[in-house]
Amino acid sequence: MEDKIIEGLAYALPALVTGGVAYLILGRFIEQDNKEKTFNALVEKKRESLPTKLQAYERMLLFCERINPSKLLLRVNPIGEDTDNYLQLLIANIEQEFEHNLVQQLYISDDSWKAVTAVKLAIIAKLRSAAEESETAKDLRENVLIDYSQQESPANTAISFLKQEVKKLI
Repeated sequence: MEDKIIEGLAYALPALVTGGVAYLILGRFIEQDNKEKTFNALVEKKRESLPTKLQAYERMLLFCERINPSKLLLRVNPIGEDTDNYLQLLIANIEQEFEHNLVQQLYISDDSWKAVTAVKLAIIAKLRSAAEESETAKDLRENVLIDYSQQESPANTAISFLKQEVKKLI
């Protein structure tokens, strides 16, 4: 009886060892295959989303260009001589541009979005401070243009930042 148990173990033990090794090898093969599929899916997803991200960065760059005071003042002319009315018109134009591009925050980095919102707020603050020192809409235009001819516009800083972010993507 003992001989039959030993003989059975002699057949079963190698089969169990072989089965265990096969199970481990097959498990690792399946795990590696799953990792490879996940990696390929991630690469494909990034490849497909890159054009959308680039388009979002393009739109935000265009937003910064459009709210750059030197270009904004050329595009938006005062209706009358009242400084406050012209200031409100300029701010409304900036806000409208911003709202038009609001959804782009989904596709750009958080730092880029913060830079864009900071530019918007900085330009509006500068317009308000220039309006306080101006008597007419024409004076407001001149004061803002003089201020930005002496210092770099925050829009240019944001544009540089956006360009660096795009270089990271490409």
